[in-house]
Amino acid sequence: MNFPLPSLLTTSADNPWSYLAFLAIGFAFGYVLEISGFGNSQKLAAQFYFTELTVLKVMFGAIVTAMALIFTMVGLGILDYGQIYVNTTYLWPMIVGGLIMGVGFIIGGFCPGTSLVGMVTGKLDALFFVLGVLFGIFLFGETEIYFDHWWQNSGYLGRFTLMDWLNLPTGVVVTLVVAMALFMFWGAEQLERLFGKRDLAKEPKLRLAGGAALLAVAVGVILIGSPTTEQKYARLAPAKDAALANRETQIVPAELFHTMYDNTLQLVMLDVRSEADYNLFHLRGARRISPAEVKTLVPELIAHAAPNRVIVVMSNDETAATEAWKTLVAEAVPNVYILEGGVNNWLAFFGKDELAITPTPSAPPETLRFAFAAALGDRYEASAPSPIEYEALEYEPKIKLQLQRDKSGGGCG
Repeated sequence: MNFPLPSLLTTSADNPWSYLAFLAIGFAFGYVLEISGFGNSQKLAAQFYFTELTVLKVMFGAIVTAMALIFTMVGLGILDYGQIYVNTTYLWPMIVGGLIMGVGFIIGGFCPGTSLVGMVTGKLDALFFVLGVLFGIFLFGETEIYFDHWWQNSGYLGRFTLMDWLNLPTGVVVTLVVAMALFMFWGAEQLERLFGKRDLAKEPKLRLAGGAALLAVAVGVILIGSPTTEQKYARLAPAKDAALANRETQIVPAELFHTMYDNTLQLVMLDVRSEADYNLFHLRGARRISPAEVKTLVPELIAHAAPNRVIVVMSNDETAATEAWKTLVAEAVPNVYILEGGVNNWLAFFGKDELAITPTPSAPPETLRFAFAAALGDRYEASAPSPIEYEALEYEPKIKLQLQRDKSGGGCG
């Protein structure tokens, strides 16, 4: 199933309408913030005195509603969660940054997004808050050299979600978060009643129906479940099988060889052969993983993804590597390729002059068609051929980096 939003929201010279879509979304977002009173610093600061907790209820309401709908669409196969940008977790810098922002929120009465809303509606305090934000950005840029290692590396967990942390099914986590939010909303109203003298009897009853509907959707996520890897690939099969048939995803040994020495790329080589074959011979830097374990590697590959990372899967021929490729592609791991002809093809090209490696052409498919003097692993010369000796190799390049969409913004509303 093709989801229409990606094509609409992809900015390019051929798609100028995307800018109008962004403008409309931004205008609608700012308008909703303004009519909700989020451009008023007194209303925003009142949440810290427990007299007016609209900000908490609106923001958490938006978060849990989006979460429930996103994972409903994921369960129905409309949306691929692997393609959604999730902020990389740097635990300690995020904790410190959250504390700094919270203190600024209490003192200034705004967060970055709401200060812009207040400024464009002519509020002087919002203008000074925005100027303070700009000064803080400038100050950070001028001083980050003194702590850049800390804020860029401390507490790094990659793409780390509640499902990863709790090790629970997605539907269970969604239901728990929604239940927690509903309890928080009830508690917020009780605080408003005690500290803000709010008469809850006058509140609209529709909010109770909305809470019940949200909880029902969350429970529905449990019932729907998540699509299996096989179901995910089945939806991609028409395009991906065509790419396999057209040899668009199989790279020749020469291209892998040049990629090994390309400092602009981050190469990950996955060897899905048996441990015995791997110990006999493998490419230097290749990581062995059994075909059954490929799916378990997906969270790590997604969590530590880099825009310049290329993954090459290899087996003795191509059959096992192709199955591993399908698993990774189905789980939305980007930039995955197959070594054309597998390790046998690599050895036929780079190991032909090595006396300790002799061909055995009569070997059956997906077995090594070479005999080795000893199980030296990556200590054969063919494991990492000399870049000088093979400098002039020619081939048709097939590696094209598929960049994951980054977040479009940050901060709070």
